[in-house]
Amino acid sequence: MGKKKDGARKLPKRECCDSKPKCGRCPLRMLKEGTLPEGYTVKKRKLVRLDGKKVTKKGLSEVA
Repeated sequence: MGKKKDGARKLPKRECCDSKPKCGRCPLRMLKEGTLPEGYTVKKRKLVRLDGKKVTKKGLSEVA
């Protein structure tokens, strides 16, 4: 497992799992709370980038 740094932000999942109690990493929940990383949004329950490029775990970790 990866190690968490102090103060590290949670990364969103790439797709909402659509469970009724939303998990802490749900992109829909993070969008509503305003904790989604800069340059990302949610469309059709999937995490997408505003510039249209592919969403990768490496790219997410660099932004957060």
